[in-house]
Amino acid sequence: MIEPLALVLGVALLGVTLWDVFETVIVPRPTPGWIRLGRYIVRSSWWILRSTLGPRDGPTRDRLLGLYAPAATILLLVTWLIGLIVGFGLVLFGLRASIEPHPDLGSALYFAASSVLTIGYGDIVATDGLARVVVIAAAASGLGIVALVVTFLFSLYGSYQRREASVVLLSAKTGVPSSAVGLLENLARMDLSHRLPEFLGEWERWEVEVLDSHVAYPILGYFRSSHDNLSWISALGTVLDTSTLLTTTILEIRRGQAELAISLGAHLVEDITNLGFRTGTASGIDREAFDEVHARLAAAGYRLVPADEAWPAFAATRSTYAERLEQMANYWAVPPVSWFGGRDPLRSVVHAQERSNGTAPSTVPTSVSAPEEARRAVD
Repeated sequence: MIEPLALVLGVALLGVTLWDVFETVIVPRPTPGWIRLGRYIVRSSWWILRSTLGPRDGPTRDRLLGLYAPAATILLLVTWLIGLIVGFGLVLFGLRASIEPHPDLGSALYFAASSVLTIGYGDIVATDGLARVVVIAAAASGLGIVALVVTFLFSLYGSYQRREASVVLLSAKTGVPSSAVGLLENLARMDLSHRLPEFLGEWERWEVEVLDSHVAYPILGYFRSSHDNLSWISALGTVLDTSTLLTTTILEIRRGQAELAISLGAHLVEDITNLGFRTGTASGIDREAFDEVHARLAAAGYRLVPADEAWPAFAATRSTYAERLEQMANYWAVPPVSWFGGRDPLRSVVHAQERSNGTAPSTVPTSVSAPEEARRAVD
């Protein structure tokens, strides 16, 4: 009775393990279902790590969270190999009459491990056709899973590098942490505000790639930026906030590309949060903060819709993505979407050098009706 039961349990465990590998690595789309070893391992271990590390841990916390995603990928490989070893071990134990010498459960697991890892010593030998087929299947499965995971890692790191290149490039335009108002102020100061539609077109393509890769392979969301105070979530929030300001508040810049970026970005945020990557609540933006940003954009030289008219449209548009985006930031413990921005590398480096050379630019006039500043915003 024990041997047939071991055979059934082994086949079931092999089916669950191989199905999880198939859905995690091979299928390029989300695969909901409750029989998912990898999903339980990744999400539960992430929850344990986040619960163990508090905000007061500082650099240690960030460093350990940054190591999590690569470690989780290796953990998946180890889990799948263990699943194969135990599954094939139970099957071989159920077929031990066809194996010499007849193994007990421990020896069957050892035989399965040496077969899966292709390091067999010949001390245990399958003598019957079915047992031999199982041993060959074990060796092929072990080699196949290792090869798939290596290929999977290359794919993950390729997507990660393409994602992060744009994030770092954005930080050079906005300051750290990135923000919509920082981006708009810098572009106005450099007389590049007319290129905003082109800029948002590039980020629309970035949104497409992130949507495709992060929904198909959700573990990518756990990979953190290698730079402090940067994350792909805050970068996405900066682009969406910039687009929202363009469509509701800023005049004389084409709005079509901004509307497309908002539509696709909201779709990206919705799809990822629907997979369960969200936690906590969102604080949102109040009218007082909006009025401050409105004044800063006016001082930068943009022609604006009056604040009383712009605020309802701005709040309605931002509500389509802001709450879910902040919940994503909470889940992955990354810097939240910044509204007012932070240190501006362009001000701290370029402008400090200009002041030291006696060539600092004059102060930008605060009047939004100044002809020169209005022309800057015209595309």
